[in-house]
Amino acid sequence: MTVRIGVVTFPGSLDDRDAQRAVRIAGAEPVALWHGSHDLEGVDALVLPGGFSYGDYLRAGAIAALSPIMAEVKDAAAKGIPVLGICNGFQMLVESHLLPGGLIRNGHQHFVRRDQRLVVENSDTAWTNEFRTGQEIIIPLKNADGGYIADEHTLDRIEGEGLVAFRYAGVNPNGSLRDIAGITNERGNVVGLMPHPEHATEAGFGPNTSLAMRSGIDGIAFFTSAIAAVARVAA
Repeated sequence: MTVRIGVVTFPGSLDDRDAQRAVRIAGAEPVALWHGSHDLEGVDALVLPGGFSYGDYLRAGAIAALSPIMAEVKDAAAKGIPVLGICNGFQMLVESHLLPGGLIRNGHQHFVRRDQRLVVENSDTAWTNEFRTGQEIIIPLKNADGGYIADEHTLDRIEGEGLVAFRYAGVNPNGSLRDIAGITNERGNVVGLMPHPEHATEAGFGPNTSLAMRSGIDGIAFFTSAIAAVARVAA
């Protein structure tokens, strides 16, 4: 069975081709999807990639959340299809109310680019099942509007229900409340995070590690996790 993972391109997407490449390296077939279409082309999973959709006008991800294809993304998520939102894609997921909370300008008011240490808080989702809970990974981060926020009740709920998927380790790069780097929905098929796993899938092009420069490939497990999740459903 060949798993087909759709990557949606919006006006201003920057990392759609990188996400397609990551899907291919992981062993699935990438399918390019267009924001103005209502056709998901029968894909098994979906990626909303990073970038600056619509120039981040109004709020980051807010206009893209109203794109025609997002109606289909919402329906797919409701049916249990795995959906991953990366950076701008995470912003789309919260603006679409597929995930709780919101994302605002970094606390220090500057764009940040760094190889970021993360702790895996939930390894029981469609996009994290090949990690271990408590595992530390290194994933590149680049954003200007990456501060995760929610009211105290919502923060307590997602903490209590185990919906925090990733937490920043070592340093909080953008002022996210409770060091939250990524979250999941209750069903575990929708995950959003600010760091970019698609940039850590191929040795020689990933983040620096203690082993060697640019050797980090921790991001590949996001995509192989989705492949495994789809295969389990199909079995």
